[in-house]
Amino acid sequence: MPFSRRIGRALSAKLTRITLDRFVQAHRSSGRTLDVGAQNGPYATFFPNRIGLDIRRGRDVKVIGDAQALGFTEGAFDVVLCTEVLEHLPEPQQAIDEMFRVLRPGGTLLLTTRFLFPIHDAPHDYFRFTKYGLRYLLRRFAILELQEETDSVGTIAVLLQRLGMQARTLGPAGTRAIWLVSAHLARPFGFLIRREYGDSRRLTPETGIMTSGYHVACQKPQGPVSWKIPSSSAAAAD
Repeated sequence: MPFSRRIGRALSAKLTRITLDRFVQAHRSSGRTLDVGAQNGPYATFFPNRIGLDIRRGRDVKVIGDAQALGFTEGAFDVVLCTEVLEHLPEPQQAIDEMFRVLRPGGTLLLTTRFLFPIHDAPHDYFRFTKYGLRYLLRRFAILELQEETDSVGTIAVLLQRLGMQARTLGPAGTRAIWLVSAHLARPFGFLIRREYGDSRRLTPETGIMTSGYHVACQKPQGPVSWKIPSSSAAAAD
C-alpha cells in the first residue's frame, strides 16, 4: 500500500472508536449476550456466546429484528450490548424497556450513544442524549458506570474529523486532509480547559459539557423495580 494511502487511513480512523473500543473490551463477557445493532460483529471476539440482531442483514447477524420489539423471552440474556444504535431509534424508551425485559435479574446493559455529533446514517438519525436524559431513560436500571467519550476539546477534534469525512471542501480533493490533520492537532489541547459549567453565568459546575457521546454500563436489579423519576428543576437562564 502506498505511504500516502496509509497516512490517509490513519488520519481517517474514527477518533470516537478509541475510547468506545476500550470500554467494550473492558466489559467483555462469556455470558449469553444479545448484540443489538450487530452489523458485521465488530465486538464478537469479546462476547463469544452472543446472538447478533439487526434490522438489516449483515455478516454476523443471526436475527433480523427491531430493538423496539425484541422477539425473545423475558430474562433470556446475561448481557445486552447496544453500541451506537439508540440515536437511530424513533422510540428510544421503548427500546430500553425491551432490553430491560430480556435481561435476567442482575444482568448488564452496555450502551453507547451520541451527544454532540453530526447527522449520520441519514435519514434514520433521530436523537442526541445528555447524561441526564440517559439517566431518565435508564431509570429502572442501577447505573454502574457512565463515561464521557471525549472531553470538550476532544469533541472539537471529532467534529473536525467528521467535516473531513462528511463534507466536500473548497479546492482540490486533497484539501480534505486539512480537516483530518487539524483534528489530530487539536486533541492534545484539552488541558487548556480548567473548569466547565452547566450554564452561561458559570453558576453550576459541570463536567463534559461538550462530550461527543456516552458509554454506560448498568444493571437490572435483582428485586422489584421502583419507577422513580429523577428530580429536575427549571433553570432561570441558560
